[in-house]
Amino acid sequence: MLFDFGGTLDADGVYWSPRFHAAYRAAGGSLDFAAFDPIFKATDEALARLPGIQALGFRAAIEAQSRLLAARLPDRVDADALTDRLHTDAVTIVTRNRPILERLRRRYRLGIVSNFTGNLQPCLEELDLARLFVVVSDSTVVGWSKPDARIFAHTLAALQVPAQRAWMVGDNFEADIRGAANLGMQTCWLAPAERVAPDGPAPTARIQSLPDVERVLA
Repeated sequence: MLFDFGGTLDADGVYWSPRFHAAYRAAGGSLDFAAFDPIFKATDEALARLPGIQALGFRAAIEAQSRLLAARLPDRVDADALTDRLHTDAVTIVTRNRPILERLRRRYRLGIVSNFTGNLQPCLEELDLARLFVVVSDSTVVGWSKPDARIFAHTLAALQVPAQRAWMVGDNFEADIRGAANLGMQTCWLAPAERVAPDGPAPTARIQSLPDVERVLA
């Protein structure tokens, strides 16, 4: 059973950009999301190039991106306030989800497939999640990014599970759901109720929070 990380294990299907935007507005920022989003995406690229990124844990990575963001925004916001909001919200969801993953681990071999910046392993260790997964495929480390079939195939091979017997749980329809479905995997899309599914094959199941996955598998 495969999982995405960001937006899936640390949030209820909400992407990082709107999560940072909510923290930015709470800290007094004035930009609407349409103006904020391209600035945030630029910090994603800058974070991936940051020297030493591979060693950063979860909070340190959020701190680094908050600083990059605060330096690019037209209005002054407190980077520490962004970090505190993002980190607190994410850890709350991870803490809620950890017992679900612990139960699933007793029934399935678990893996993570994530488009990440090379530091997914230290992030998982900091969040006490690493011990729950047999394999962790960080796109920067393995060299392929979702929806490339090779990153899914690499992870399934490490789990010794054929695609037809595996599930992929993720929040990004194109990267997680369509990418896994193309290999014949069953898919579970984690997304807020208001998010509209793109055209194409429907996911096997749709949920609004990770605890609902146990109902899907029952």
